[in-house]
Amino acid sequence: MNSRIVLAAVTAGVLNCIPAFAADMPAPAVKAPVMAAPMYNWTGWYVGINGGGAWGDSRYNFGDGFTTGDFDVSGGLIGGTIGVNWQNGPWVFGLEGDLDWTDIDGSTLCPNLINTCITGNSWLATTRARIGYAYDTFMPYITGGLAFGNIKADIPGFGSSEGTETGWAAGAGIEFAGWQNWTAKIEYLYVDLGEFHCNAACSAIPTGTDEFRTNIVRVGLNYKFAH
Repeated sequence: MNSRIVLAAVTAGVLNCIPAFAADMPAPAVKAPVMAAPMYNWTGWYVGINGGGAWGDSRYNFGDGFTTGDFDVSGGLIGGTIGVNWQNGPWVFGLEGDLDWTDIDGSTLCPNLINTCITGNSWLATTRARIGYAYDTFMPYITGGLAFGNIKADIPGFGSSEGTETGWAAGAGIEFAGWQNWTAKIEYLYVDLGEFHCNAACSAIPTGTDEFRTNIVRVGLNYKFAH
């Protein structure tokens, strides 16, 4: 009987202590929700610089089947860029223009096997649309539009002729963001300026033309204005 009384007393004491003990225990820690970093927004105007190298081909056509055939041209370029982007979800749509000083030229033996036929290009501009798919600060894109530039045909001993031609440009690139408002890109463009009627340089033949096509690989650095 005494042991039962003692056990009941101990049990009652323990039950009375549990609420007080629980009240003294620290509350479980609650972790604050993890805030995801905001995605980079490509929307806005930008300006920049670009530079790189070019290689391609040219061809003189003198009429009646007389031609130099394709010969190599190559050189470098550097210039400025201006553009604007609009982002919708991961898709980025933009317009971009650039104007570059170029030093692209090449030469070959003329069909008479005596004179040298020289083709030169000293400036090049493009106005293009761009479509990109943004992975936050990384954006691959395709681009295409109009190209403008000069073609100079020079045949020492006969003369030279120069004019501005309009053609087309298309290519693709990758652009990276992440240095505050700065972005960097690497880009490939194929440019075709078509045929230049080089009458003075092509022996005054009315059908004489000089063709110019080039591949361009260049890098660029842009500053994007806040929108």
